[in-house]
Amino acid sequence: MPRILGIDPGSTITGYAVIEGDASLSARVIDCIRLPRTDFPTRLGLIFSGLSDVIAAHQPDEMAIEDVFVSRNAASALKLGQARGAAICAAAARGLAVSEYTATQVKQAIVGRGHADKVQIQHMIGMLLGVRGPLQADAADAAAVAVCHAHHARTAGRMRVAPTDTGRRA
Repeated sequence: MPRILGIDPGSTITGYAVIEGDASLSARVIDCIRLPRTDFPTRLGLIFSGLSDVIAAHQPDEMAIEDVFVSRNAASALKLGQARGAAICAAAARGLAVSEYTATQVKQAIVGRGHADKVQIQHMIGMLLGVRGPLQADAADAAAVAVCHAHHARTAGRMRVAPTDTGRRA
């Protein structure tokens, strides 16, 4: 049963979720790392160490992370990219494979259309993972990235098997 760590990177809040399952998915943890107002290099270090602790505690098999979107504010996009880098380094340090998904891919996998809002994502993640009560937006986004990866991995697995199994016998 694969265990996937999903990440919604951010320079003030980084969401994370660990899910597992094949046919049905369940959440092991859905939470956030809330970063203090301190210098940026310290926050990057806290993302790295916080996610390293999550990886050690929950032993995921792989990680999925939301890709950087092009922002009108170059400084914000740069900070987001650096936060992603800290998260990816935490996964690489533990030998985890990392997959990246755009926000549109994640929304399409969860809601069925690429322009869903945060409330729709939170609602669907609650339903898909059987989580009761409200979910923090960044944590729900991280869970959505993990669920998106689970769906893509399941589909890719089927596609890899299909061409080699022709049903013919020698």
